Amino acid sequence: MTEAGAGVRQRYGDGAIALGVTAALLVTAVSGLRPGAGQAVLGYGLLAAGGLALAARRRAPRAVLAVTGACAIGYQAAGFDVPVVAYLFAVYAAVRAGHRTVTAVGSVLMLAALPVAALLSGPYGVGEAFARARGALEIAWLVAAAAAGEALRQAERRADEAERTREEAARRRADEERLRIARELHDSLTHQISVVKVQAEVAVHVARRRGEEVPAALLAIQEAGREASRELRATLEALRDDDTAPPRGLADVPELVESVRVLGVDATLTVEGRVADVPAAVDRTVYRVVQESLTNVARHSGAGAATVRIDWCPGSLAVRVDDDGRAAPDAAPVPGLGLLGMGERVTALGGRLRAGPRDGGGFSVRAELPVERTP
Repeated sequence: MTEAGAGVRQRYGDGAIALGVTAALLVTAVSGLRPGAGQAVLGYGLLAAGGLALAARRRAPRAVLAVTGACAIGYQAAGFDVPVVAYLFAVYAAVRAGHRTVTAVGSVLMLAALPVAALLSGPYGVGEAFARARGALEIAWLVAAAAAGEALRQAERRADEAERTREEAARRRADEERLRIARELHDSLTHQISVVKVQAEVAVHVARRRGEEVPAALLAIQEAGREASRELRATLEALRDDDTAPPRGLADVPELVESVRVLGVDATLTVEGRVADVPAAVDRTVYRVVQESLTNVARHSGAGAATVRIDWCPGSLAVRVDDDGRAAPDAAPVPGLGLLGMGERVTALGGRLRAGPRDGGGFSVRAELPVERTP
């Protein structure tokens, strides 16, 4: 279940509890002391207000504690000999939220104020007033409500700590596995690729010194060796990344565009719409889409110019990267690992990615990401 769905269920549950407590208080009041008409209206109103306030006990536990306490004192003074059930629910909620000191102070004030309210409600002696106050709020009830709230708070804290421990253990295992893969790749591939690259370069050098024509296959092997060496180095750096550096996001896109300009590509960045906060996953994905697209522009397209456009739309974020490279409009795109990785990232967030040749030549990458209902 999503967090939004759980929140809706909680609100409905809190409302149902508030209505149930309110109904129980009003039914109990019917068989209690019958004051005058004016006092009856006030007392029933305070009973209903105290019960209905419980609907907000998760969002504002201290305020609900104060409201239920004031209402309880008020309807006791109006002559209603009804237990302060709503206040006990508020004590439970406040302690569960961690407001133990405020709850303790409020409860002491309640224990002192209820006998005074009983004295004001009618011609009672001090002993009878204390007896009525004790009937409305027993110290044992207070202790039980606070203990229940504290027990649940501790259980939730332990559950959160256990979840963090599991996440840290999983992250540690993933880091160890990345490092193991990096070591295996380094030990098994780096040396072999280096040998192929060096042998090809030596062969090309010797052929040129002799004045011979260098075979096209040999030149292709030389270039492939260089490219494989660069790709392997980048892969090993990514695998060895320990995530200590802050994650890159939308704020770092201008730096990406500038780095491509240094390589000789006339790259520009355009941002349209009202800039707003986005989920962290969307923030990182936009950066990766632009990064991979510009990397392809610089390495493979032979483009002289590229444009990056970011459009902030209601509920979504659109990213488009175009270049004027060699891709023909009718050429079918050959998806490499970079394009596949971009597609997986965007799809995982509920978005869409389109990549292919564009009219007039060149290549275009378009991504649309939701910014409100990201999984």
